[in-house]
Amino acid sequence: MEGEDFVPPPECPVFEPSWEEFQDPLGYIAKIRPIAEKSGICKIRPPADWQPPFAVEVDSFRFTPRIQRLNELEAETRVKLNYLDRIAKFWEIQGSSLKIPNIERRILDLFSLSKVVIEEGGFDIVSKERRWARVAQKLGYPTGRNIGSLLRSHYERIVYPFEVFHAGASLPVNTKPKLYDGEEVDREYKPHSIPLRQSVQPSKMSSYGRRANRLQPDPDPTEEDIEKNPELKKLQIYGAGPKMMGLGLVPRNKSIPKKVTPTPPPPPDVTVKNKVKKEEDDDDGGDRHDEKDQDDPNSDGPCTKMTMRLRRNLSNPQFVDSFVCRMCGRGDEDEKLLLCDGCDDNYHTFCLLPPLTEAPKGNWRCPKCVAECKRPAEAFGFEQATREYTLQSFGEMADTYKADYFNMPVHMVPTELVEKEFWRLVSSIEEDVTVEYGADIHSKEFGSGFPMNNGKKNLSQEEADYARSGWNLNVMPVLEQSVLCHINADISGMKVPWLYVGMVFSAFCWHIEDHWSYSINYLHWGEPKTWYGVPSVAAERLEEVMKKLTPELFESQPDLLHQLVTIMNPNILMSHGVPVVRTNQCAGEFVITFPRAYHSGFNQGYNFAEAVNFCTADWLPAGRSCIEHYRRLRRYCVFSHEELTCKMAACPEKLDLNLAAATHREMFIIVQEERKLRKGLLERGITEAEREAFELLPDDERQCDNCKTTCFLSALACSNCPERLVCLYHTQDLCSCPTDKLYLRYRYTLDELFAMLHRLKVRAEVFDSWANRVKEALEQEEGNKIGITDLEVLKAEAAEKKFPDNELLQRLNTVLTDTHNCQQTSTELLNKTQTRRMTLAELKALVEKMENLPCVMSQLEDVQVMSDRDWRRDSAPPEQLQALLEKGAGLPVDAPECELLKGLQEQGRWLGEVRQTLGPEGGEMTLAVLRNLMEVGCNVPQSVSVETAMAELQELLTIAERWEEKAQICLEQRQKHPLSTLDAIVNEAQLIPVKLPNILSLQGCLSRAKAWVTDLEEIQNGEHYPCLDDLEGLVAIGRDLPVRMEELRQLELQVASAHSWRDKASKTFLKKSSQHSLLQVLCPCVEKRKERGEETDPLGDPDTNTLGLSAQDLRDPGAIVMAFKEGEHQEKEALLRLQKVNLSKPGSSTPPQSVCVCGRAPRPPLLRCHLCKDWFHGGCVPFPSLLPSSSGHPINPLCWWDWDSRFLCPRCQRSRRPRLETILALLVALQRLPVRLPEGEALQCLTERAITWQGRAKEALDSPEIQGALEKLQELKQNQPRREEEDRKKGNCDLRSPCSMPSVDLSGVKLTTIGLWSSGDVFPGVMNHASPSGSPTGFGVCQENATCPNA
Repeated sequence: MEGEDFVPPPECPVFEPSWEEFQDPLGYIAKIRPIAEKSGICKIRPPADWQPPFAVEVDSFRFTPRIQRLNELEAETRVKLNYLDRIAKFWEIQGSSLKIPNIERRILDLFSLSKVVIEEGGFDIVSKERRWARVAQKLGYPTGRNIGSLLRSHYERIVYPFEVFHAGASLPVNTKPKLYDGEEVDREYKPHSIPLRQSVQPSKMSSYGRRANRLQPDPDPTEEDIEKNPELKKLQIYGAGPKMMGLGLVPRNKSIPKKVTPTPPPPPDVTVKNKVKKEEDDDDGGDRHDEKDQDDPNSDGPCTKMTMRLRRNLSNPQFVDSFVCRMCGRGDEDEKLLLCDGCDDNYHTFCLLPPLTEAPKGNWRCPKCVAECKRPAEAFGFEQATREYTLQSFGEMADTYKADYFNMPVHMVPTELVEKEFWRLVSSIEEDVTVEYGADIHSKEFGSGFPMNNGKKNLSQEEADYARSGWNLNVMPVLEQSVLCHINADISGMKVPWLYVGMVFSAFCWHIEDHWSYSINYLHWGEPKTWYGVPSVAAERLEEVMKKLTPELFESQPDLLHQLVTIMNPNILMSHGVPVVRTNQCAGEFVITFPRAYHSGFNQGYNFAEAVNFCTADWLPAGRSCIEHYRRLRRYCVFSHEELTCKMAACPEKLDLNLAAATHREMFIIVQEERKLRKGLLERGITEAEREAFELLPDDERQCDNCKTTCFLSALACSNCPERLVCLYHTQDLCSCPTDKLYLRYRYTLDELFAMLHRLKVRAEVFDSWANRVKEALEQEEGNKIGITDLEVLKAEAAEKKFPDNELLQRLNTVLTDTHNCQQTSTELLNKTQTRRMTLAELKALVEKMENLPCVMSQLEDVQVMSDRDWRRDSAPPEQLQALLEKGAGLPVDAPECELLKGLQEQGRWLGEVRQTLGPEGGEMTLAVLRNLMEVGCNVPQSVSVETAMAELQELLTIAERWEEKAQICLEQRQKHPLSTLDAIVNEAQLIPVKLPNILSLQGCLSRAKAWVTDLEEIQNGEHYPCLDDLEGLVAIGRDLPVRMEELRQLELQVASAHSWRDKASKTFLKKSSQHSLLQVLCPCVEKRKERGEETDPLGDPDTNTLGLSAQDLRDPGAIVMAFKEGEHQEKEALLRLQKVNLSKPGSSTPPQSVCVCGRAPRPPLLRCHLCKDWFHGGCVPFPSLLPSSSGHPINPLCWWDWDSRFLCPRCQRSRRPRLETILALLVALQRLPVRLPEGEALQCLTERAITWQGRAKEALDSPEIQGALEKLQELKQNQPRREEEDRKKGNCDLRSPCSMPSVDLSGVKLTTIGLWSSGDVFPGVMNHASPSGSPTGFGVCQENATCPNA
């Protein structure tokens, strides 16, 4: 990716939980998992008020960061640097330094060059077959600059000797890279020595490593140790003794300032010859020799000063060893002893393989030094920095570094710029940028960023709340729903958080979490952290891509991706089909990574983050798959998955219900697998067994010797080999002892395992049983309802057995709350102790609610009786009211009840109208009727019946107005709706007993739309393709309908395609400002031919009259073809008659007769039309070209057969004359149209006519008479220059006139053949070069030149 701009991947999902959702961390993560898991990572923004205080003791917080060299992180770049180191070491052994050439202003990539050459077959084949230009092209160099030759030269002098050496062939003794005299100066390469840097080891003072410290060799002394330890310093100066072989000690170069990073030390088994300071006690001879060595840096002397000193001190015991052959151990035959210039060891020439006949000239390296180049790469890891930082000092360093690098304040550097620059740096082999990263800092030793309730500090109320929060990374791994809470040990990084102090460009490489667990990262403060994630489904694909692109790294480290030391550009992964997402994690935000989701990233600047792992119930299957994966890789486990599962299964009553169910499923699989493995041991005859408490053993003592898995349930051991142990998957790999010596070490018997499984099942099924009973109780229908007491018993059971808060329990609580509320309200209603009167709507709602409850309500019947009083039957009969009013009128006093009776009479009359209107026998109900009833009802004395009737009227009116408004929106065509939607609207609106105008209009539109669809189907299902006119009519009708029809869209596309074809054909045939339509041009012109001599064509003549067919006949393809054939015949006859009439016209000899388009008398110059033979004024028509425009300048323009004076009048040449292939392309496009056009069928007939004529013309031209005439014409044309030369010699320099040209006898040519010339011009739109003026010979015809104009 070097040289290419980085393209950011898409963003990962971002979630913002509410305060209610935020209260349950693992529940919320489980809720978002279906979405977030598809991306591998996600970001969570806590509520704005959630801001935990930073709890780290800033003053006492000290840490030592790791050193990261950016270009060594990237996988492909590291492979290149390793390759360059090996080449540099090779040339160093040969006594030369490696200088890398520059080509086209960039450093030559020697690794890619070697790889491409090998892919092309090797140096010999590439050179032999001259493939160096292809090699340069594959390397991205421009073509045409002789880069291939440069690459060959550089390869031959630098890479080829190294490749030959690795192939096992011998090299010349004095092999050195030839100097290259190029324009650009070669750059000397300084080896990176990547394999020499060992990975960071856990602090020996810390006991919180993820695994116990295993037996490991003590690390070699560092440079700092040498300076501090006088004994080591002494050894370093005077050389190691025989027992100290392999101690790789390097002196400090005093000339290098301390602030400059020293060159990395060489491998332990390579002795580096350094010039040491001359000691005062050296002898005189030694002084002289030492001064020479010190003054001459290029001296090729075979020995260092130390070696020379030892050889002069004969009493030194090391002097004897220096003259002993390392192969045979003898010191005789000194003249045949060779001294290695690399390690100062001695070898006899005859002891070497193969033996040397004579001592080589120049520098010589022993087999041990030569083997150094072929040594495989060691494991790569990060170095530990030598300086210890506080947060303040590290922040000052990080901010200064970033500001100086980007030359702007740190807060003004865009994140996009940092991201692009990071990926550029990691891909560069030229720029070595080094940063420091405080990673994997143990929070238990240095303190967490979150408040902790550990008793070391008095917390405020706010700090105590955050210390208990589930989002506190010290709390989340040990929540009740988390699996890790059942692990007793504090696993640093998994149960105990790790801290991360970053600076710009500091990175964390592609990795997945241990045991494929979840991880959560919180950024306390500072600049953003950029993340990249890959979902678990693409994990294997990512591994395949990285192994495919960098196989060299995985050969030495198969579990490289588990070492967190390798990164690869996301763009490379995406180009190979790996889905990648990204995000910028800002301060105060969480990032969650899901099981087996690869993730990596880098820091935008100085920041402080904290991370930890956690495992939920859904992780258990992934954890088991991870152990199987580790078993294949022979990778150590952090903890035993079987032990964790069995520990949870041993105490099922302490498990969360979801966790218990998941553990039961996991335990069932484990027990079945264990049963099968133990059965296999019995079949082998292994019957001895003993119980072993594996959890009491250190992990080192219960690991499978083959796959390194931590055993728990069982293992196979041997009484003869007590130090060995294997899991039951590798019983064949234990030892070769007899079977009777083997025995099974087990933790639980199978019966005990099945008992644990049963207890888990009971625990999981207790909840399932309760849940089924609750579901059954809440879904009971009328007649099967249970009592309120039964519901309360279910609620009490959930509380007693500590069932988790779940949806069923929430529904049960809601039902019980509603039941108690209904009981209280109905009791008050029946006892008339209400604080306020209940409306009828509230009463109906109460009845409906009581009916829907899943339990029996004793007051339901009494409440229903009160609500069943219908206003339609509640009013008194009108006759009774009238009788009472008449009696009241006869009373001698004015009774106040009379007014009440009048009001009741009005109520009755109004209620009667309402009943009649709403009843089944009522008349047509409209919106106006409803509004009028509502208006009258407002003036009627109010009562319960009136209020109820008004409510019904209002409800009906509201519903009707809503449907009317919905129909109005549909009719306005602002947004057309599908036919099915409008049909549903109309069908639902018809259920309303109100006449709605808009609904009726919409119904009419629907009917027209359905009829339109029916018409379209009939047209499309006909015998022929539909005509364009029919489709255009349907489109016009469909556009006016307020209905969205997919058929209309398809129809519009078909019509548009037809119009596009017609426009293209019109541009092909019609001239600019042509008065004729395309159909008139393409069809034979009969009547116009007859009338041409008398009047011009009438304008605006419709196309239907062109062939004399009706609109219905134009829909029949057969009728169009017949009319075209008939018109063609009539056109020919009319043209012959017209020619006969025009030929009878005299030329300019008879002025009184009118000619030309202007109808005036003849006047010179006059032109005669080649086709109709009529005369035209030269000023009224365009003058014909005298020279052919298509063939360029003729050889002899004075030859009459080269003249092109053919003239067609405007009446005869009404259109352009395109080429035949252009017309064929139009016909091919026409075949793709599902629409019929009259112009298309006319064009087909015209093309058929032209091709038929072309065949006749070719047949005529192939006749002997025409061939003879052509040969004579060619002969005359060839003799013409010779005759001109003869005339010039005779002194006649004037050009000969056409009349002096030699004549050609064409009497043998048939007149019918010549007649083809004029008949070819009759074609409306086909230009054929078969006429004498169409080709240099006058008679040439060819398919390619046959094109289409109009006569």
